[in-house]
Amino acid sequence: MKNLIKILFIVSFIVGCENTSTSENDESKVKNEVLVLGAIHGGHLTDSVYNTAYLTKLVKEIKPDIILTEIPPDRFEEAVRGFKRDDSISEPRVMRFPEYVDVIFPLTKEMDFEIIPTAGWTRPMALARQQKLRAISQDSSRTEDWNAYRAANQLSDSLYRATGKVNDPYFIHTDRYDSIQDVALQVYNKLFNVELGLGGWENINIAHYWNIEKALEKHRYEGKRILITYGAGHKGWFLRELRKRDDIKLLEMKPFLDAIQ
Repeated sequence: MKNLIKILFIVSFIVGCENTSTSENDESKVKNEVLVLGAIHGGHLTDSVYNTAYLTKLVKEIKPDIILTEIPPDRFEEAVRGFKRDDSISEPRVMRFPEYVDVIFPLTKEMDFEIIPTAGWTRPMALARQQKLRAISQDSSRTEDWNAYRAANQLSDSLYRATGKVNDPYFIHTDRYDSIQDVALQVYNKLFNVELGLGGWENINIAHYWNIEKALEKHRYEGKRILITYGAGHKGWFLRELRKRDDIKLLEMKPFLDAIQ
């Protein structure tokens, strides 16, 4: 009996040590900090506030170690080659994004961060989506669906304008902004996601996020600051998924916006 008690004591002691060690290891892991920056693409070239100069200051203030971008992986190397060769971006898809052409790539000359392409976009997918939407818009049997889609867009736009904060970087980085975008996007998703295949709203976000998640897993517990840069409409979708993770620390954008005023 005494021997049994001794054995049980030793086993419990060993298990206790292992649990303590595991707990200490978990506590020693440093979570990555993650921010999601909502871009307005071409709007950065014309907006009086949220322009490329403002974005440049913001990225400098954030000081990211890694930037996850809305650049398709199969277009990234060509964009990099062009930038190294000509000091400019000539890759057609990447050229559509002033946040990369005029901000992120030029900042690589003075900042030390890694750019990771994570977009799920492909040209065949985009062309197929365009053709399918055109067909739906011209199909008399789909008039009700198309009108519902247009009405949702108009409502979302009117709600956005009513805030008096169109393209305001503070407002763009709020849950309220995401909810206004969802007024249109959820209707679009419900009506057309399955029909549009890979180009559907839910489907393309899944494709984007799959690449984002791969990058997050690769750099898990490295104690780095990761900046995700996508069109602002994607921000709400991504945040809903990111908030499910317990291995990252999501940062608010507001303190960084405050710092550059």
